[in-house]
Amino acid sequence: MEASTLLSTDPIPQRERGAQWREWIARHFDGLESDLYGDDGQFEGHIAASRAGDVILTRLEATRHRVLRSADMARHSEEAYLKIVAPWQGSAAVAQRGREAAVREGGWTIYDTTREYMVANPERTDHLIVMVPKAQLAMPGLPLDALMARRVGGASGISRVALETMRNTYQELPHMSEQAARGAGELIVQLVRLSLMEVSGQQTGQTQREALRDRIRAHVARHLGDPGLSIDSIALALNCSKRHLHNAFADGEDTLHAYILGERMTACAAALRDPTQAHRGVTDIALSCGFGNLSHFSRAFRRFTGESPSEFRRAA
Repeated sequence: MEASTLLSTDPIPQRERGAQWREWIARHFDGLESDLYGDDGQFEGHIAASRAGDVILTRLEATRHRVLRSADMARHSEEAYLKIVAPWQGSAAVAQRGREAAVREGGWTIYDTTREYMVANPERTDHLIVMVPKAQLAMPGLPLDALMARRVGGASGISRVALETMRNTYQELPHMSEQAARGAGELIVQLVRLSLMEVSGQQTGQTQREALRDRIRAHVARHLGDPGLSIDSIALALNCSKRHLHNAFADGEDTLHAYILGERMTACAAALRDPTQAHRGVTDIALSCGFGNLSHFSRAFRRFTGESPSEFRRAA
């Protein structure tokens, strides 16, 4: 596991009384109040939280419960986050500002932690909870208050891409470097913002291309070391045509092929400059960055840097 992607893994005691559950919720969710729907029985659950840059991702598995933040508690919030609930299993209903949104697997909803709210989980749940700094989603013309407690997500569209990215990021975080985790968090912020723009009716063809381009970049970053990474494999993995892939990069300086090559060259150059990787051979570094043909790698690297890999390493 790479540096500092994991915040904590904290199992809830296997079976505890309601009072102990409330203490646990208050401790891990910044003082929230909770109840177990009046059940006198016991609960089971587990929580694990990870950080991707400024974005916090938590998986919560628990028996049915409700949590709420009163207006007074909201006034004392130290940090302003927008919180997303995306069920893997079960359902959730979020109430805030006179609205209520119910979601199941395949959808997500969002609410503001600086205002009073209630989240009801009426059945056994397995939820992904994502906390995004509110300031990073704010932009002129985007009415955040009007978008809270609204159902987001569906079978297609940017919101579906955002959901898949949040889930994949949570699952891959233990294997990511700190830099890659931060990039994944920034991608989540972009896709959530685009999703809210879509819900508010501000979606354009340009934002659709931007979302697809971000999705492609995230896929390339995850599979950069795979020598089989190609436009054909990306089209298959993202379930879209090669024409759409090329169009996503049509208004940029690089083609998609050039972007992949540039990312590989950048990764190789960083490894060759890194003194902690001085023990690794040039061949090992090239292979780890997805190059299967070493002659092609050497020619491409010289075009990219003006030096051979060995010369570049000596100069660094």
